Amino acid sequence: MQPQGGPAGSPSCPRGWGGRQRHPPGSLLIVAALFLYQACVTMAEGDSLISVDYEVFGKVQGVFFRKHTQAEGKKLGVVGWVQNTEDGTVQGQIQGPSVKVRQLQEWLRKTGSPKSHIDRAEFRNEKKIVALEYRNFSIVK
Repeated sequence: MQPQGGPAGSPSCPRGWGGRQRHPPGSLLIVAALFLYQACVTMAEGDSLISVDYEVFGKVQGVFFRKHTQAEGKKLGVVGWVQNTEDGTVQGQIQGPSVKVRQLQEWLRKTGSPKSHIDRAEFRNEKKIVALEYRNFSIVK
């Protein structure tokens, strides 16, 4: 008995492959290779991990700035920490894919919490890292 095409002669399943949809031999290997290639290209285009320290100046204490920074960091999928300083600023560290870190930097520079007023944000010690040093984004008291 010779194998037939797909259900009811469906053109979606070539003749000789039976009624089930199967991939030709080696096609999964090709798909896997393309997926890995795309992942490598994406990493090269800005998803490499970085770490950066920051300090934000202005009216940033007593306005839930740390809470909103933590929430924004979690939303973006970055890790790190945030704390108030004795000088009235907020400081911390961000780690994650460079694209996401840049988005939080922009948020720290221009948005902040609803009742904050940001004068400026400074970023220091930016470096590439091979692994994240934190598990989440925490508020340090």
